[in-house]
Amino acid sequence: MGLGVALGEKRPNLQHWTLPTLLVLSAILGCSEELRIVHIRFPDMSLSLWGGETWLNAKTFAGSVSLVLLLFALVLAVFICAGAIVGDLFTRLPPLRSYSADLIGSFLGVVAMTVASAAGTRPPIWFIIAAAPLLYFSRRILSVVSFIGILLFSWHSIGAAKYSPYYRIDITRDMTFPGAPVEVSVNRDFHQMMHDLSLRHIQSPQVSPGDQAVLRQFAAGYRIPFVLTPRRDAALVVGAGTGNDVAAALKSGFRHVVSVDIDPSIINIGKTGHPEHPYSDPRAVTVVNDARAYFEQNADKQFDVVCFGLLDSHAMFSAMSSLRLENYVYTVDSIRSAWKLVKPGGVLTVSFSVIAGQWISDRLYATIWDATGVPPIMLAMPMHFAEMFVVGKQISLVGVLERSPFPTLAPSENVTSIRVPTDDWPFLYIRPGIFPTAYVVVIGGLLLIGAICALAVFGRDLAAGEFDGPLFLMGAAFLLIETRGIVDLSLLFGSTWIVNSCVIAGILLMAYLANLYVSKRRPERVLPYFALLWATLLLNYFVRPSVLLDLTLLGRGAIGGLLNALPVFFAGIIFSTIFSRSEHPSASFGSNLLGAVVGGCLEYISMVIGLRSLSLVALILYLGALFLVQRRTSVVEAALQAPQ
Repeated sequence: MGLGVALGEKRPNLQHWTLPTLLVLSAILGCSEELRIVHIRFPDMSLSLWGGETWLNAKTFAGSVSLVLLLFALVLAVFICAGAIVGDLFTRLPPLRSYSADLIGSFLGVVAMTVASAAGTRPPIWFIIAAAPLLYFSRRILSVVSFIGILLFSWHSIGAAKYSPYYRIDITRDMTFPGAPVEVSVNRDFHQMMHDLSLRHIQSPQVSPGDQAVLRQFAAGYRIPFVLTPRRDAALVVGAGTGNDVAAALKSGFRHVVSVDIDPSIINIGKTGHPEHPYSDPRAVTVVNDARAYFEQNADKQFDVVCFGLLDSHAMFSAMSSLRLENYVYTVDSIRSAWKLVKPGGVLTVSFSVIAGQWISDRLYATIWDATGVPPIMLAMPMHFAEMFVVGKQISLVGVLERSPFPTLAPSENVTSIRVPTDDWPFLYIRPGIFPTAYVVVIGGLLLIGAICALAVFGRDLAAGEFDGPLFLMGAAFLLIETRGIVDLSLLFGSTWIVNSCVIAGILLMAYLANLYVSKRRPERVLPYFALLWATLLLNYFVRPSVLLDLTLLGRGAIGGLLNALPVFFAGIIFSTIFSRSEHPSASFGSNLLGAVVGGCLEYISMVIGLRSLSLVALILYLGALFLVQRRTSVVEAALQAPQ
């Protein structure tokens, strides 16, 4: 986008290639099943990706990385052409007025996609929303034909899938399994099954003795959390999904079962499709929320059992974060919050697929031990390569679990040395001791492509051309504080899609208000605003979201929102002030967007230094921007004072 904006003034006709290029990309992605690129082996063992990571030979490594970079290059081409529209338009109005219009358009785009997500729309609707404005700017026959082709390929990709705000959802029935359980896949990966584990079905003459034995094992596995306590008043199931754990709790005699899941569509599938209909039982209460947010927002509630179902997401926290949706659910801080909800004499259980290896089992064991002060008992479960971690509050479980049909397990000897996830370092899936080779190669490739293209657009001597160094650094820093803001506020209010939409819309609104302030006040000096920006970044560094979790929802909103808004506002004032003085607005805005690319890559260092330190990285980048601004001012003043 940055490259396209920078080129827009000189190459406005690039806009006519936006839709044809998008058609090529849509054809590849829409036919990904036929092209057999739905699943690409990720050649890096440093991160667990549902078994998709693997050690590969050099040839396969090169093929996987090349395919990723090829797809990136196509996305790059689409946005270069689309950015040319913006660059061309920026030359027709005063810079600040153009920027205001751009921010308003971005805000309306967020609103439009929020409405589309809430309505459960499908890809063709998304492309109509996004591509119709592109068609307005290029009314050539090739663009019209491309627009129609994009819609056809997006429709072709759907099949029988449903769509939620998080996932593409496919529902199939596995006819090779007893009773043909319903299988739910999300984003084209297996997610869960809806089992009929009722005694009536298990003892049915249509089920073979071998299959009956398997089903009994599954039924026993799901019921373990709910048979360990003498009291059966209330149970909490987080990651309830389509309802297998809820059904087990109801069959175990619980009088009140609260089921929490982040995706309303998954719960609705369970309501209509689960063979035991657990959500139709009047004792069951469904809650659509992020599990971590539920713990914090319901700290006054108490349960005999708090059960983490096989909770894992197949979606990212946001487009600007390396986190997955459930990363904050498995931190020490989160388990500690869940532990507070357990009554004396109650239990907390965490079930998790440990297909990635012993290291993730050890990490969960250490996390639960740190959070509760109780070393958990581990059981090998019969489904999905899972282990169950069980801790009791003021109750002994050793004798009870020894009578379970599943073997107990032990952690490895180095369990006490493994790094556990915290709210500052919520990276459950990072494998210890493995260098992220593929990540480095891919990110390096992206930066290399960006650098080559930037040199082609701005010229080899960036300092002497239209490239705007201060706004480049500000773009990198702003992306970091934007990402950190999304992560922090999602921790306070939940990692739900609607929270992310509100946060991004709020960031755009603050940038608009900052631009409006500059339009009215016309600040002469930026140093005071840099000082205020650094002060608010340091405040964000020292005042972490976890400190605010004990406040009321209103208190969190007021203080958390203010902490997030102030850096964005002051950064916006500085940006608009520098931007208003630019002799080449399109090039300056393009430079800023290119800086955001670098900021996005820098975000990955949080996997090493933690999320909190991103504020310090942003502060350093802003220091560099001030240095370049001051140097530019000195050069201009020297030129004005030189004898003519």
